Amino acid sequence: MSSVGFRTILLQLSLSLCGLQVSAQSFMLLRFDEDYSQLRDSSSKLYHKLKFLPLAGGKRAYLSFGGEIRQEFGGKIDEDWLQDQGYNYSILQRYSLHTAIHVSSRLKFFVQLNSAVEEGNKYGPGPTDEDRLNVQNLFGEYKFLKDTLHQLSFRLGRQEMDYGSGRLISVRDGNTTRQYFTGTKLCYSAPDFALDAFVMNADEVQSGLFDNRSSGAKLWGAYSNFKFHNAEHLDLYYLGIKRNQAQFEVGKGREVRHTLAARYWRKGKGFVYNLEAAYQFGTFSEKNISAWTTAIELGYTFEYLMFKPSVNLRNDYVSGDRKLADGTLQTFNPLYPKGGYFGFNPLIGPSNLIDIHPYLLLMITDRLSVQADLIFNWRYAIQDGLYRPGGTFNAAGSGSRHHYIGTTHLLSADYQFNRHIALSCGGQYFALGDFLKDITPHWANAKYFNAQFSFKF
Repeated sequence: MSSVGFRTILLQLSLSLCGLQVSAQSFMLLRFDEDYSQLRDSSSKLYHKLKFLPLAGGKRAYLSFGGEIRQEFGGKIDEDWLQDQGYNYSILQRYSLHTAIHVSSRLKFFVQLNSAVEEGNKYGPGPTDEDRLNVQNLFGEYKFLKDTLHQLSFRLGRQEMDYGSGRLISVRDGNTTRQYFTGTKLCYSAPDFALDAFVMNADEVQSGLFDNRSSGAKLWGAYSNFKFHNAEHLDLYYLGIKRNQAQFEVGKGREVRHTLAARYWRKGKGFVYNLEAAYQFGTFSEKNISAWTTAIELGYTFEYLMFKPSVNLRNDYVSGDRKLADGTLQTFNPLYPKGGYFGFNPLIGPSNLIDIHPYLLLMITDRLSVQADLIFNWRYAIQDGLYRPGGTFNAAGSGSRHHYIGTTHLLSADYQFNRHIALSCGGQYFALGDFLKDITPHWANAKYFNAQFSFKF
């Protein structure tokens, strides 16, 4: 199937489904987590049939179909902080179609195709902008234990993963292409406890048809979550990674890194918080690794005031390499983080970084929200450089003794028409600090704006 034919099928489906509703859960970030078995005895509406199509008279075996169409326009001015670089734009498209095959209440197969296309960029598509057609998910899952309180399942194949706040393992939904892995995972869940253990191989995105390949990076670990009665949670996790060609300011080499981390958090109304800390150790080339990060996010929602304002403050400390000539690498590796963690079009990633991030969220109506952010960014270590959102090396830091990177100004709005259709738009202004002015000849402040339309079914 060509990528053009794949997108045509999705467009036809979307036109036939517009306006239809179903009394079911909201769409989930990982679509294979959705469960439509409650539609077993529902009416014969087209949408219900797509979500629950029986394969046998007893209705224990069934198919469930879904997908997404996302269209985004992004305009950029002096995007690489270069004076007179001028205006550039990208039209980013994502098309996704999936089916869940429930053979029984214990056995499930999940298949998902994705198509990501970029048009317009005068420099060509970025590394996460285009993947014309790929198999995003392809796995089988068997539940050894399944009752009202406990579940134990085994999953084998290509699959997406997303844990915690997405600081270290994220599906990277903000980008046009999403992150996935290939391997095995064992999952256990109880009312107040969940534990995943996995061994995975990371894949590298290529822009063509079914041409993604292994990046040579291995990932393994375990992630646990404890739930408490007062809506508080505690996550404890370990992650291991091996890369044959990793690059930092100090150079390139083989990396074997272990991460031990904890996250204590609360969501909901009133006072919310998210506290996370991680320590990394291992080896990089001939060096030992000793790196760390802490993140603090505090917020309060005034439920009884007009627009229900939510005032929030984030602060991240992410270690960098203080002494390049010693025998220890102190640069934190964020592994597979969110793509847009520090802005709509970020060029700064969570390595060698200190940031302070206040933001205000207003609920204008039940469907419309507006958010304003300020992000102040410093280098943690002046001998270390700048890293991209995915953790890859961006620019050397030895050309400047300054810490301050720059200030990000953000303004965004989101409108949810219904559970299927959403529209968001935003603008970003990045004012360069002394560090970037030192290493960027003929520098300029960067501007970015975007509009995104999404349809899910």
